[in-house]
Amino acid sequence: MRLLHTMIRVGDLDRSIKFYTELLGMKLLRREDYPDGKFTLAFVGYTDESEGTVIELTHNWDTPSYDLGTGFGHLAVQVDDAYAACEKIKVQGGTVVREAGPMKHGTTVIAFVTDPDGYKIEFIQRK
Repeated sequence: MRLLHTMIRVGDLDRSIKFYTELLGMKLLRREDYPDGKFTLAFVGYTDESEGTVIELTHNWDTPSYDLGTGFGHLAVQVDDAYAACEKIKVQGGTVVREAGPMKHGTTVIAFVTDPDGYKIEFIQRK
């Protein structure tokens, strides 16, 4: 067994694809419209789906936004330099909600950014 993907619902699919591909450097792996169901699925990731876990972005055509709820925490992305990754996000118009620095009670350098729908993405600096 292996983990295939994590699905999140997004209000504006093109805006979300742009964030994940341009700001986080992922690739758009596939996108398919389902007119009868009035939704679109887009899969983004750093590797092909056959090689690693990806993110499924689900856009229901009649739903412009969602409440995030309290159960979901965040996605985690390993980066070489969390400080540089945060600067890149800010320069490109993204939002950093926790600047890069050591985590509480530890030495691992982390940071948090949000995607256009408010989902948190944690940057964990490679040791």
